[in-house]
Amino acid sequence: MPADPRALMHAQATAAFGTLMDGAPYVSLVLVAFDADGSPLLLLSRLAQHTRNLLTDPRVSLLFEGAAGLDDPLTGPRLTVLGSVAPCADPEALQRYLARHPSAETYAGFSDFGLYKVTIARAHYVAGFGQIRWIEAGELLE
Repeated sequence: MPADPRALMHAQATAAFGTLMDGAPYVSLVLVAFDADGSPLLLLSRLAQHTRNLLTDPRVSLLFEGAAGLDDPLTGPRLTVLGSVAPCADPEALQRYLARHPSAETYAGFSDFGLYKVTIARAHYVAGFGQIRWIEAGELLE
């Protein structure tokens, strides 16, 4: 699994997605792609609880983990990205998302779905036991 945080993030097709619901954490699973600048892209339905949460508070976190196949998952790298989301009307960003997740074409045009872009504030990177650091947004963006 990639040792550098940007490579780890870009290697993942899914992420745990944290939003706030009535002031409490709410975590779900999302498909993720990346814009040309490296920002995460999400295709979300307004019917989903996490999207309804975003209407109240746009702050989010995404957990990318590289523990698949490890006997001890806690020895694998993981990256928690903190930031906020906003709707993204860029057709090129949508094409980037659909290129990564072709199955999303079946619902991307539904009226309740929209593309969202995560503006990264910073991230917390754990590369293994004792290898932990905070990362500023610029280190994860192109």
